[in-house]
Amino acid sequence: MNELSKLLQENLNIEFISATLSNPKKKDDVQKVKVRPVLKKEVLYFQFESFRNNQAFHENVEEKKACEILLEYMGNMRQMQMETQRADYTVLVSKKGKVTIKSKIKKGGKKKIDMSHDRKKKYVLEEGVPVPFLQDLGVMTQDGKIVRAKSDKFRQINRFLEFIEDILPELDKGRELTILDFGCGKSYLTFAMYYYLHELKEYDIRIIGLDLKKEVIRHCNELSEKYGYEKLRFLEGDIADYTGVNKVDMVVTLHACDTATDYALAKAVGWDAKVILSVPCCQHELNRQIRNEVLEPVLRYGLLKERMAALITDGLRAQYLEREGYEAQILEFIDMEHTPKNILIRAVKRNQKADQKESVRRQQIEASIRKCEAELRVSPTLGRLLDNQGKTE
Repeated sequence: MNELSKLLQENLNIEFISATLSNPKKKDDVQKVKVRPVLKKEVLYFQFESFRNNQAFHENVEEKKACEILLEYMGNMRQMQMETQRADYTVLVSKKGKVTIKSKIKKGGKKKIDMSHDRKKKYVLEEGVPVPFLQDLGVMTQDGKIVRAKSDKFRQINRFLEFIEDILPELDKGRELTILDFGCGKSYLTFAMYYYLHELKEYDIRIIGLDLKKEVIRHCNELSEKYGYEKLRFLEGDIADYTGVNKVDMVVTLHACDTATDYALAKAVGWDAKVILSVPCCQHELNRQIRNEVLEPVLRYGLLKERMAALITDGLRAQYLEREGYEAQILEFIDMEHTPKNILIRAVKRNQKADQKESVRRQQIEASIRKCEAELRVSPTLGRLLDNQGKTE
């Protein structure tokens, strides 16, 4: 960590803009840390915002202490994105503790830093900065203000982009990346992905949006052409039958109903996608199947049975992805008050060698899944799809 310590000592000063630490080694530890400068009575502090169990904790510390805390956090984190007025830095930590630091020197003038203590929440897409697709989709006015009735949608879009921001180091910036969005609908988030990755982060990406609604697809393609988004195209089609590509880097599935999510996840695994982002929608399959004598007093209540079945469905989906070599997380997408469909499954392909240790790990996950399914008498679609894929390979 000597190289990282030197980097922090050189940059924790008045030119520091922000840092985001993510991808924890331990899932029950702090999940994410954001750092920014704060000026209080002409003294420079660094504000730490750490996230654990869907709660945020804040602490303001001076420069020397900030360096110590950052190094301590990086003992559990695998990546850090840091921005200063001079450069952008990406710090990656391997499982063996090897630190890799990548830097990109900025061109042009210095970025103005807001160091007020009680500033407004900083979004990936900021209010006051006009974004054409948000204007046409009715989220933003022509002068960049957020339409009050669409403020939840604006927060949702930014929350989604934060999830993508976390996995940027997993995406190869040296080649064209293919992203598939299954069940794209009106495509708020599809346009946001393209705008963020291509326009703001300068990735060479090709995004394909897929949906069954012909009129929606037509409208989205018109908007894409209007903005000059040459590599953003929308197609009419079904998730289960789509065969338009052979290799995909990231698969996004947002609110695909019931087992449509399972077909999308199975497709993603079959394509060996590096990143999977899935927000499930209505889920009925396990609700029809689930039976357990011990849980019978609870399952007799329809509402509770429905919610339990949905949670078990997503838990098993994450475990199946773990079995297939992914590191899966179940995260809160947006607050419960906005929508009950607030779970996001994020899975990143592990860079694990096919050795004996990895084989044992997958066997243990498989045994755990089968035991759970037997106890609850359920047979999820995703499990059957992945098993069939394995037989045909």
